[in-house]
This record gives sequence, structure tokens and C-alpha cells, in this order.
Amino acid sequence: MIETNRPASVPAEDEPDLLRDQFKQLLRYRRLLGAGVGIGLLGGVYLGISTSDTYVATADVVLRAPTDDPFNPSLAPDKAINIGSERQVALSSSIANEAAKKLGVTSKDFAGLRSGLQVTNPPQTMVLRFTYTASSAKEAATRANAMTEAYLLKRQESLDVTRDKMVKGYQDQRDPVAKNLDDLVKQINAMPAGTGRDAAYASKTDLQSKVNTLNSNIAKLQALDMSPGRVTSPATPPSDTDGPGLLMSLALGAAVGLALGLLAAWVRLVFDPAPRSEGDVARALRAPVLGYLPRAKTGGGPLLAAGEEDPRLAEEFRSVAFRLAYDSRFADRRRLLVVAPRGSSETAAAAAVNLAASFAETGKDVLLIEADLRTPVLASQLPTGAGRPRWSQAQGGGPAAHGDAEWPDGRQLVVDAGESGAFDLIPGEPVRNVARALTSPRATRLISEADSPNSTVVVLAPPVLSYADALALVDRVDGVLVVCDPRAVHRSDLSRIRELISGAGGTVLGAVLHAPLPGEKRGRGGRGGKANAASAAPAQASRPSAPQAQPLTRQPNQGQQGQGQQAHRQAEPEQHIPGDGTDTVALRTVRMGRR
Repeated sequence: MIETNRPASVPAEDEPDLLRDQFKQLLRYRRLLGAGVGIGLLGGVYLGISTSDTYVATADVVLRAPTDDPFNPSLAPDKAINIGSERQVALSSSIANEAAKKLGVTSKDFAGLRSGLQVTNPPQTMVLRFTYTASSAKEAATRANAMTEAYLLKRQESLDVTRDKMVKGYQDQRDPVAKNLDDLVKQINAMPAGTGRDAAYASKTDLQSKVNTLNSNIAKLQALDMSPGRVTSPATPPSDTDGPGLLMSLALGAAVGLALGLLAAWVRLVFDPAPRSEGDVARALRAPVLGYLPRAKTGGGPLLAAGEEDPRLAEEFRSVAFRLAYDSRFADRRRLLVVAPRGSSETAAAAAVNLAASFAETGKDVLLIEADLRTPVLASQLPTGAGRPRWSQAQGGGPAAHGDAEWPDGRQLVVDAGESGAFDLIPGEPVRNVARALTSPRATRLISEADSPNSTVVVLAPPVLSYADALALVDRVDGVLVVCDPRAVHRSDLSRIRELISGAGGTVLGAVLHAPLPGEKRGRGGRGGKANAASAAPAQASRPSAPQAQPLTRQPNQGQQGQGQQAHRQAEPEQHIPGDGTDTVALRTVRMGRR
């Protein structure tokens, strides 16, 4: 009795593993990463060249608020000055006009004069920093100082105008009151003593108080220190250019470009429907990845991997067969359905053949059934010989009834797998009604041979998303192995395959991944059903028809139709039957054809 382990399941991945997996997937978008680095380098070259002849001069100005006592700490400068408004004033056209007059700049170059100025305010300070950028060091310093002087001059004029207006306003209020006071004094001098004079003295006191208050305000305004500020750091001609240099620009551009490339690769990865790792395939199928076929041996080589100079492919198939043998879901029934998602099933055929050889190597009685009745090619591509009439003989000893499906028709071939041993092959044959042939009682009895002790049945079916043939077999061959190129299918395709197989009563045992086949465009195989079908027709028409092996047993009570077909075969020229003992097909010279 074979001791089996628990079914393999999708391993739980922790956060670091997922991050490493995503980073590895990002590195696959080499074109996006290269494009990002290239754009960054171009930007660095542009930055280095454009700033190679650019000079920046800086001048600092500390602003002051008008005050009568500069040592009075009770008045906060930030309360008296709006530094944001002052910054906008420094950038205004009036300041630029004043500087242009001093520098002798014409109206044609006025816009260029303003564009080179930048005014900033360091945080928590009352400092305005005038930064001027020009093509020469001397010009940058001269224009920065000119802008600073023009700003201070305009601010001084603004403060003086404000003070003069206020003084004039107080004088306008004082003059009428002072005139009334003079008139009242004259009246008092002419009035006799008494209550009237006393009332006039009271009015005189009030008018004199108002005049004194207004005079005090005028005197206070005239005593104010109206200095707008002072230059703490005048601009000097810079000794070096403002740019970081060509080497530093290239380094910065490469870093920024790499970041952009990684961002673009991440966006591409998020919206990429194709699974880009084994983990994506396992999550979509909810089944483990049993193997990954070597890139150089996934197409164009012999159908049987045994005996090749590079043993990696054969060892990979042996590893897959070993993992399946110790999976209780497969070991209990020993029935395996090998399918591809869509497009070409060439690699699926190679997987079915090599898994059958691997099971035969362990001493199993293996039967390989080619259930691809649309483009059957295994009989013409494998070294076959006449076999025992055991697997496909109709039970009960009687012939197939007239009108039943034409396949399976009793043919059986033995495939020589070299050192791996031999296994039986039931070759496919084009039929009129594929669904009826696959669901016929004879096909069911044929698949039930796996119930025999020490026997294993491997069934090759067409792509599951292209035809429903595989789903018609799932109820009898419930263990499904998906062979696919992860870059040629979508995650939604794999999820749909799992749903279809589960809905039909089957189980996805795992997946075998492979690289794109030679001649296929990467990333188009998953959606190229029409193109593959169109290319398969001329390929099938140009391919020589597979030699047909004669049935291994003849029943004595065949009908008239069987006799007519036998007479027709006798009338035709003698044809070569593969596996009749007259030829020997070398294992290493058999090449895979396009399916």
C-alpha cells in the first residue's frame, strides 16, 4: 500500500515574502526602468548644461517699523509689519521700474529684469532675501543691490507720505480750534468780571486742551524714526555657478529617473492582468505550482525528455510526478487530466508524455489517452510499437455496436520511453462528434482502467478555455494539471479555469509553468485563440497525416460496414504502420510539432 501525504496547498506568505516577490516582479519591467533612468539622465544633462552659466547673488534686508522709541520692547515688529505684503511689494513692477531707472534698463528688457528676481522670507524673521539670477556674476550682484535699494527707497517714500498725510490731518483739525481759541481769548479780555466771564474761561480751557492734544500728536508723528530698514548683507559677485555641476546633475537625474521607472513599473504591475510570479498562479488556481520547465527546453525539442544531453527537463518532470504521487487526491484514483488554458497545447502534450514516462519509470502500468480528437499527433511523433489489446478492448468480448462513436476503436500502441520503460498509448483520431466520443461508454470503460491495481491513466485534452472537451472528462478524471505560460494568460483566465473544473466536479492538483515557445509573441498567447486557430489550419493541412494503426483485435461477427471498410483498406496501396516491427524510431530524433 502506498502511503500518501496530505494534499499540497498554497503556502501562506508573510509580508516580507510578498514584498520581495513584488520587488522581483518590478525588476521584470526592464524597459520601463531603463526608460525612466534614460529620461532622468537626459534631465540631468539639461540641468547641468542650463545651469553651467547661471550665477546667483543674494542680498538681505531687515525691515523696521516706524517708532519713537526703538528700545521699547512693548511693540512687536511682526505686529506692525505684514511680511507677506512686503514681499509682494518687493516683487511689484513699481520696484522694478525704480531699479530699471537706476540700471538704465530699457522697456524692452524690463520683463527680463523682473523675471530674474526672487524674494523670500526666512521663517521666524523680519528679513527679506533678494535673490537675483543672471548670466554673469557681476550683473547678478549689481541687479540684486539695485532691487534692494529701490525697495528701501520706495518703502521710505511710502512711510513719509503716510506720516505727512497724518500730520496734515491733525493740522487741519487743530487750525479751526486754535482760531476759535484766539477769538475766545479776545472776548474774555473785553468781558467784565462775572458769571459770563467764568463760563468763557471754562470754554477756553476746553479749547486749549484740544489744541494741546493735537499739537502733541503732530509732534509725536514728526519725531518718529521712519527708517524702512537696513541692508544686512549686500550682494556680492558669486565665484561659482549656481548649478550642481554636470556630474551631480547626472547622479540626481539617474536617481529621479530610477524612482520614476519604479513608479511606472509598479503602476504597470498593478494593472497587469497576467500573473507575473508563481505565487500569482498559485493564488489564482488555489493550487501549488509543481514545477517550472527550463526556458531552453520548452519547445522545439524531442517530445520525450529522457535521454537528452541536458537532463534538467526530464528531472523537472520526475519532480512533478513525484509530487503528484505523494498527493492523496491523485494517489487515491491515479487519474490525471493534463490541459492548457488556451492557444497551443504543445507543451501540455509534452508534459503528458513525460509524466506518463515518469510514472512508468516507477513501475506503474501507465496508459496515456490522447483525448485531443481535433488535432491528434502523438501517434506520429512518438516511437510506438504494437501493444497488448488490454486497455481499449471492449468489455464483454463483443464488438462495438453500429452507430457508436468511432473513438476509441480498439487501437493500442506501446511507446518506448528508453530507460524509463514503456507505457501504453491510446492515440486520438478525428471524429465527427467529439463530445459524443468523449462521453461514450467505451471511453468511460477505458478511463476506468486506472481502477486496476498498480495502474495510472494520464489523459491529454485540448485547451480548456478553447473547447469544452476537458470539462466533459472531469467527472471521470477529476485530477487536473494545468500547463501554461504565466505571461500568456490572465489571472482571470486561471480563476475561470478553477471555477469551471470545480463546477464540473474536479480538482486542480497544481500547475506546471513554462517559458514562451519559440516563435510565439510574448504576452499574446493568452488571447490569441483566433490567431492560433487560423494558423493551425494551414499547419495541419501541410502536415502529413498520422499513420493509422490497424485495430489489434478483430471480432468474428463484424457488420457489413466493417467488412466494407476492410475491403477498402485492402484495395488501397500498402501503407506503413508505425510500430509494426519493420522500423526503429530513435528517441532523440523525434521532434515536437505545433499543436
